[in-house]
Amino acid sequence: MNRIFGLRLAAVAFTLGVVLQPSPSHASPATPARSSEVRMDHISIVATGRGSPVILIPGLSSPRAVWDGVVPGLAKSHRVFVVQVNGFGGDAPGANLTPGVLDGIVADLHAFIAKEKIAGAAVVGHSMGGLAALMLAKAHPTDAGKLMIVDSLPFIGTLYSPAATTTLIEPQARAMRDAQVASYGKPVNEAAAAAIADRLAAKPESRAKVAAWAKAADPRVSGQAMYEDLTTDLRPVMKDITAPITMVFPWGAGGQTKPLAEAMYKGAYADAPQVTFIDIGDAAHFVMLDQPAAFQAAVTAFANAR
Repeated sequence: MNRIFGLRLAAVAFTLGVVLQPSPSHASPATPARSSEVRMDHISIVATGRGSPVILIPGLSSPRAVWDGVVPGLAKSHRVFVVQVNGFGGDAPGANLTPGVLDGIVADLHAFIAKEKIAGAAVVGHSMGGLAALMLAKAHPTDAGKLMIVDSLPFIGTLYSPAATTTLIEPQARAMRDAQVASYGKPVNEAAAAAIADRLAAKPESRAKVAAWAKAADPRVSGQAMYEDLTTDLRPVMKDITAPITMVFPWGAGGQTKPLAEAMYKGAYADAPQVTFIDIGDAAHFVMLDQPAAFQAAVTAFANAR
């Protein structure tokens, strides 16, 4: 395993939000719904545009604003449903203070898809959102007509060892979760926030956004969601996911090369029946911020493909 990729994606799973604490005001039991916003137990959804449905799921500690660069273009010809996990983006945590965050996200998405009658939607997920999209496609095969997975793995533990298992990862994941949850309400470590953002984004403006978003996330939710992300292994079921997958991966930031990136992601998705790979260079984990034009082109092509 390439050490650069391990450091970059390990930062996503292990450190995002560990030292980024909102004020105790986030303990409020509810956040008022905004216009056109549907609030559920684990997520909220804002819809815009007309046309065939596209669902956008952000990653760990990220608000729906991570998709701001692509929503206006998609909304010209699609009905775009933009998800936000409760507890992120400054929202109240809702039901996400107890175990089952990822399963709750999947359950809420399934219920929403049924209510809106949008089965077969195009589903785009970044990082933890990509894992949730894969879980949705496995649990409810007709919900997602196709998937775009952005810099996410079926099991992040393989970054540390090809022989990794959830049993081996769990003790460290539990310790990191407990430390993060315990940090709730404590002062923000700005230097650590900047260091984390530097690992996850390549451009200064991207890093500023990532740091701000992480600071707005409730670390109790981030900690539990991180734990579940780390201890979820979809490798055994990848062969059963029938929805076509478009896998977007970044490379170039921090010195990682395209051949190494390509080999890692193709290996991780080798058991999926239908996968197309798209690479975007000079980008880190938040590829949609580092290379907005290239990412928008990829998402638009994916959404418009028949």
